[in-house]
Amino acid sequence: MPVQSQSQEISIDRQKTTGHQGGAPSASVREIIQGLSQQTKILPSKLFYDEKGSQLFDSICEQPEYYPTRVELQIMNSHADEMVTWFGEQCLLVEYGSGSGLKTRSLLDRLPRAAGYVAIDISEEHLKRAASATAHAYPEIPVYPIAADFTKPLRLTRKQKDSAKRVVGYFPGSTIGNFEPLEAEAFLRSIRQTCGAGSGLLIGVDLRKDPQILHAAYNDAAGITADFNLNLLSHVNREAGADFDPESFWHYAFYNAPKSRIEMHLVTRYAQTVTIDGMHRIRLEEGESIRTENSYKYTVQSFQQLAEKAGYRPEAVWTDERQYFSVHFMASNEERE
Repeated sequence: MPVQSQSQEISIDRQKTTGHQGGAPSASVREIIQGLSQQTKILPSKLFYDEKGSQLFDSICEQPEYYPTRVELQIMNSHADEMVTWFGEQCLLVEYGSGSGLKTRSLLDRLPRAAGYVAIDISEEHLKRAASATAHAYPEIPVYPIAADFTKPLRLTRKQKDSAKRVVGYFPGSTIGNFEPLEAEAFLRSIRQTCGAGSGLLIGVDLRKDPQILHAAYNDAAGITADFNLNLLSHVNREAGADFDPESFWHYAFYNAPKSRIEMHLVTRYAQTVTIDGMHRIRLEEGESIRTENSYKYTVQSFQQLAEKAGYRPEAVWTDERQYFSVHFMASNEERE
């Protein structure tokens, strides 16, 4: 049900599965166990975004070293009028990983006769507050919050799609860099399938630059990124019945130049054994790390080539003067009937 005012009850569409079903581990718990059972241990970066993690990420975006949010906002504020001309009238805007929705307002302020705004985020409480604020600021635009892991298949209702002349996906913040390149291609293809034939995609992509700038962005002096990284373990404890002690790990982030990506790790201070889901024991040797995030950096051309493989046609791109960041608009190769 559309949200029309601040006082109206927010109706959250939940499209995710958590907990246990029939005594078996949930898909999320199985993913955690599988990642920690590998020789190079990993945890999915989506686990950053519980309630506290979402708040910490908002704080990261305010740190002077963390350029992506600041630069992307500059691009949006400078070029949003031009961006929405690619959307057309009566557009349904579908945002993946909506967070606080700050950048989205640059678009909603300018959208001609918007059909609606679909906000998708994994942190339900954070989503509910942000959706309420958006609905209050734009009472004429229907707001549809969806609590979901957006890396999994999603659905739009027939009513949402039929109300729009065009559906446009919006994926800001360079989060596409968290995917391995083949995974990124598959994810872009899934956005195209969710939004349908004739849809568009506006997406933020971080660009390659001086490694010292990248290093500082993920190792801020205030230690907010370190807290954000360590908080993931607390989320895993709740999600998977684990017994991690976050204080027994260090935050470690560096730029892997050959792979053109930032890597974030949690490094154990000493040898220890962690129990997952009450029965799976994971051994960690002193100094061993768990990789919690990759953040790939692209050139404009390399990202356009990736998107073309996923069935998109590059239409426009905007960057800042220093070429730190880029925002792309792309169109689905299939025409809407």
